[in-house]
Amino acid sequence: MHCAIVMASSGCNNCAIVNDYQKPPCVLLVEDDAELREQLCLHLQRRGLVVQVCERGDAALLLAQREPFDLILLDIMLPGLDGLKVLSQLRQAQGTPVMLMSALGAEQDRISGFTQGADDYLPKPFSLAELDARIDALLRRVALDRRATPTRAETDMAGLIRDGHAQDIHYHQRPAGFTSSEYRLLCTLLDHAGEALSKAFLYQQVLHRSYTRLDRGLDVHVCNIRRKLGQIGADHVQIQAVRGQGYVLVVAG
Repeated sequence: MHCAIVMASSGCNNCAIVNDYQKPPCVLLVEDDAELREQLCLHLQRRGLVVQVCERGDAALLLAQREPFDLILLDIMLPGLDGLKVLSQLRQAQGTPVMLMSALGAEQDRISGFTQGADDYLPKPFSLAELDARIDALLRRVALDRRATPTRAETDMAGLIRDGHAQDIHYHQRPAGFTSSEYRLLCTLLDHAGEALSKAFLYQQVLHRSYTRLDRGLDVHVCNIRRKLGQIGADHVQIQAVRGQGYVLVVAG
């Protein structure tokens, strides 16, 4: 399967986010470039993470389906199965945070990644500092989700049922199939229904990273939510763009 395991160094004190976990976070690193894979693996190891590495997409998919991970770092151009196909199949069964890494930096490539359910997209080449910041944001989000008390069968004013345990929305007993990011985004908008929320606020509150003008991640998540709500017949729940501000959720009469 071309997989290897690297255990975290017990003496690391460079990764503050590790303190939010009872045990070191476990990361799956999928990268076919041997030199880059080794460099990233050693760097993550020094930060106190437990790392498993794969060089092939098909092997990574099998591993991710069999073992739990806190985060998956996934290259797009992979032998066996490309990263987008791996992500698409993963999203059919789990919401583990996935950060795509790719030299394909065009806007359409980023949008394709987010549409498939990616939580973040890091274009190559990237600095280790930027990688660290994005990893910390995703792991912090995972830690917050785990500390939150899951609520089952909580009916919203729009007739939606929030399933905090599954991180999904149901309407007339039909699940929407949200990713964890989409679930948190919709819940945030529902909690502030009728109030225009800025993109900067939503990026910090939902995606746990700063907003930049070229980052289309939030817009793609909104498009996915609209589509999935429509698929379960919840068209009365509308997310509207507010020019120069962000988004507002409106429940149609």
